Amino acid sequence: MCYPEGELFLGSADVKLGEIAGAPFYMSASQFDYWKHTKLIIDVVPGRGGMFSLENGHGVRFLTRSEMFTEEELENLAPVDTFA
Repeated sequence: MCYPEGELFLGSADVKLGEIAGAPFYMSASQFDYWKHTKLIIDVVPGRGGMFSLENGHGVRFLTRSEMFTEEELENLAPVDTFA
């Protein structure tokens, strides 16, 4: 889901993975634990967006793909921060 800045309420267990086009990207700690060994690739593609997400009504939607990190990539990952 994509929310306008300031409308996503973060908790102490939310993990900031980075930024997409200058917007911070977070997921819950439990989601992160599941996905921490994968690259998440997030694209915008033609289609119908989520009902409560910013892309809704613009003729596009987010598409998330994933692939496993190699051992070398895992060794070179920077640590992630939880929301504080």
